[in-house]
Amino acid sequence: MQQEYTISAIATPVGQGGIGIVRLSGEKAVDIAQECFKPAAGGKISDYEARRAVFGYIYKENGDFLDEAICIVMKAPHSYTCEDVVELQCHGGPVVLKELLAMTYRLGAKPAEPGEFTKRAFLNGRLDLTQAQSVMDMIQARTTMAREAAANNLQGKLSERIGEMRQEILGVIAHLEASIDFPEDDIEDVALEEAEMKVEQLHGAVEDLLASAETGQILRDGLQTAIIGRPNAGKSSLLNLMLGQERAIVTDVPGTTRDSIEEYMNIGGIPLKLADTAGIRDTDNLVEKIGVEKAYSYAREAELVLAVIDGSQPLTEADDPIWHLLSQCSGKIIIINNKVDRSLEENILTAEEIRQEAAKKEVEDVYQVINLSAKQGQGLKELEEAIKNLVFAGKINCRESVMVNDARQADILRQAMVLLDQTHMTLMSGMSEDFVVIDLRSAWEKLGEITGETLDEDIIDEIFSRFCIGK
Repeated sequence: MQQEYTISAIATPVGQGGIGIVRLSGEKAVDIAQECFKPAAGGKISDYEARRAVFGYIYKENGDFLDEAICIVMKAPHSYTCEDVVELQCHGGPVVLKELLAMTYRLGAKPAEPGEFTKRAFLNGRLDLTQAQSVMDMIQARTTMAREAAANNLQGKLSERIGEMRQEILGVIAHLEASIDFPEDDIEDVALEEAEMKVEQLHGAVEDLLASAETGQILRDGLQTAIIGRPNAGKSSLLNLMLGQERAIVTDVPGTTRDSIEEYMNIGGIPLKLADTAGIRDTDNLVEKIGVEKAYSYAREAELVLAVIDGSQPLTEADDPIWHLLSQCSGKIIIINNKVDRSLEENILTAEEIRQEAAKKEVEDVYQVINLSAKQGQGLKELEEAIKNLVFAGKINCRESVMVNDARQADILRQAMVLLDQTHMTLMSGMSEDFVVIDLRSAWEKLGEITGETLDEDIIDEIFSRFCIGK
């Protein structure tokens, strides 16, 4: 279904590159391309078969030469948007692309809104909403696992699972409505028993799917991780070790790190949004004090906190602010017993002593204590394994698993579980089939919001507004 106007946008990243692409979609896409592109072999672009790469030249309206280019025409419905789509591939200089884009506007195209190409693909039935959202997940994937999770949804695996659930609900509804319409057949009791069993199964299936949401969102957005500790505990050394490069300044002078350093990194396929924070201590230095306040903020908001303890020194009252902060953290905690290359020689701190101190200070969410030497690289593999086990819990295989990786999808699944619970209560209370059908239909409609089959247009617009322009 062609939309009433044709859109145009640059489909390649901003900046210099070997190739840049201007994409058009809509009823006038081919006509607009013909006005500015002339095939080198002669004729018009409409004379050539679809999907053929045609070499030629782009000319301005006054006849001035702009650039060499390749033009590809994809006729509806065999295109990304299911409309007529034209891609003009020229040299990737920003000036060339901007001039070509401006020319398409003058020839009748309108600027594409963020995500409008993918939105048209959704509206025209080529993609459902889970597949459309996975397009941006593929573009933004920072690790192979994140890409694999997005690829599964792009292929429609999540949509298929949701479709199966909705089909099962419709089957139960049909059976219940048959018992209402044909009471003489005495199928009421059988229909209600079947409904009870199916509702329990569906509740379990939704619960299993929802269990993947936390992991899916971490793969999509990254695990927000804060490194905290006293000055000179080895926080910056740990950051450099994990990144494999000298990103943070390391000295023996306390208070070297005064601002938070943020980096993305890949730990076993998990994207970590890593923040190295200022050493936590009382200070009169205004700049360092601001850094310490930011450290507190990062730690409280982080999904994972790496608390670095200097294992070459005994625990003292100076460590109390660290324990106090850890007791306020909402995320998981891994304590790093750092400088074990020294502590083993001097027999100062052990992992067990740190666990005992954490328990004494009422720090409850300690996932693991790891002996590590940031200086020598000892213990890094154990830390990586701990993070992977924390995120995946040994249950997720991204290549095979259907995964929810969007907060909106997870929220809909939670609401669907509430509706199924309500259906179960209706069944247990002995109410008539009519009331059970009403509850089931509500659950069916709610699950349809995930794929976009029962979603308001305003919400659809809001979802696609998060996309980049040109996609």
